[in-house]
Amino acid sequence: MKRNIGRFFLLFAAVLILGQGAFAVVYKNNVEASYYANAFHGKKTSNGERFNMNDLTCAHKELPFNTVLKVTNLRNGKSVQVRVNDRGPFIKGREIDLSRAAAVKLDMIKSGTAKVKLEVVKWGPDTKASRQTAQKAMAKMGLKWTNPGPTTVKPVTVKREPGSRWDIQLGAFEVKDNAKQYAQKVLKSGIKGIAIQTAGEVYKVVVKDIAAEDLAKVEQELLNKGYSYTIKPRAIVK
Repeated sequence: MKRNIGRFFLLFAAVLILGQGAFAVVYKNNVEASYYANAFHGKKTSNGERFNMNDLTCAHKELPFNTVLKVTNLRNGKSVQVRVNDRGPFIKGREIDLSRAAAVKLDMIKSGTAKVKLEVVKWGPDTKASRQTAQKAMAKMGLKWTNPGPTTVKPVTVKREPGSRWDIQLGAFEVKDNAKQYAQKVLKSGIKGIAIQTAGEVYKVVVKDIAAEDLAKVEQELLNKGYSYTIKPRAIVK
């Protein structure tokens, strides 16, 4: 018992030290990143700044400007945080274009591209300029603009049979301690019923065992607090 209490306080201290910026919500996984450098250095970005290849920034077609992303190279596990200040990339199949400095952090200079996981650390404001440039960028690639962001996400549509029970997955982690830290962050924000489930070598943070009639209420609470999620029937959750 004393050992468990000690672990809790160590974890709580870690949460206080790391702060809100240390936690991220998975946006997309196993997508392709590239980088841009000298040819664009000093030129205007889509939000009006001057591109500096030595800053930790990135181009994304639709995420709001000033959104902060944690980008993880899936090949080597290296991560970096970048800020969205430009639109792109405009090559089919590519999700994000990183500054050279960010690419160095991910050790992807030689390869030029890398498969990455994108996590939102902080959402940028939903401004008119951000919307307009995102619409144009998506249209240029023949894609539909979805206006991603915590204030624009709608509850997931699932068939909710009376008497059925559900889990809402908030995140999945390869390191158990990271899952514990995220679970504590969610608990601290006022969300109840948080649990960690193990699936192979993945640790999932979920809101556990929700009745069908309560599902919409819990979803709305999560959306109001900026969480993205996946709904799963209890029968198939491991």
